[in-house]
Amino acid sequence: MNRLIRGEIVLLDGAMGTELERRGVGTPLPLWSAQALIDDAPAVRRVHEEYARAGADVLTAATFRTTPRALAKAGRAPGEADRLTEAAVTLAAEGRALGAPGRTVWIAGSIAPLEDCYRPEASPVEAVAEREHAEQAARLRRAGADFILVETMNTIAEARAAARGAAATGLPVVVSFICRNDRELLDGAPLADAAREVAALSPIAILVNCTPPDVAAGCLETLSRAVTTPIGCYPNAGAPNLASGAWTFDPHDDPDRFAALSREWVRRGAQIVGGCCGTGPAHTRALREALPPVLVE
Repeated sequence: MNRLIRGEIVLLDGAMGTELERRGVGTPLPLWSAQALIDDAPAVRRVHEEYARAGADVLTAATFRTTPRALAKAGRAPGEADRLTEAAVTLAAEGRALGAPGRTVWIAGSIAPLEDCYRPEASPVEAVAEREHAEQAARLRRAGADFILVETMNTIAEARAAARGAAATGLPVVVSFICRNDRELLDGAPLADAAREVAALSPIAILVNCTPPDVAAGCLETLSRAVTTPIGCYPNAGAPNLASGAWTFDPHDDPDRFAALSREWVRRGAQIVGGCCGTGPAHTRALREALPPVLVE
């Protein structure tokens, strides 16, 4: 990821779980996108392939819920974590080979909150979180991930724990937060404090995700004032139904709007840009066409 050092823009892919849902592939809780690894692996590969064809520099493996904790909640053997994590990274690599032959595309191993992205109060104590995140990060390294994407972190404590656990692998680490507004994490902690806490652990970038597009620019302003680490964002298009787990797609957050907003994100310092829940390959393609190759200071 030395492109960050050179000041180049890195384009993430878009959503996996909601894109599978859009295509009629079942993604029930608690496994969400990981359920498709069991039921319809070719669909996961096709989504990766389409993101690669759309111009993504990063494909994020569908490991958001391949942890022993999530599998146990689904009544499956915790030991399946190794197999499903490896399968997810392999599918991303296969999608890369099909969609971007000869082009450099990195595979990110996703690490999510151990419990619920939208319930920070459910986060386990920091020592437990660090142990479990370190185990998942080790699985991702063994599976062949190029770097670890610690994402949708809703508390400082779990972000710290996950970043430490991921760093133990020796792989590059990116940390991303979910925010309630442009100044606070979902649990109310100051975003600036969260960024400074994880910056001390030397991630290669600090991002915000699972955040409305209109809020992202303000979050970037907060990050840029707090740290010198490269920053970025990958916002949602639409909103979740927290009761059912289904996604409400918002036609207002279409690819053209994302592309227009992305110019402001870059103006505010974003070096890594992409889409989270509700976005798809069309959003990635629009971002690829809209973004400059190099960050302009």
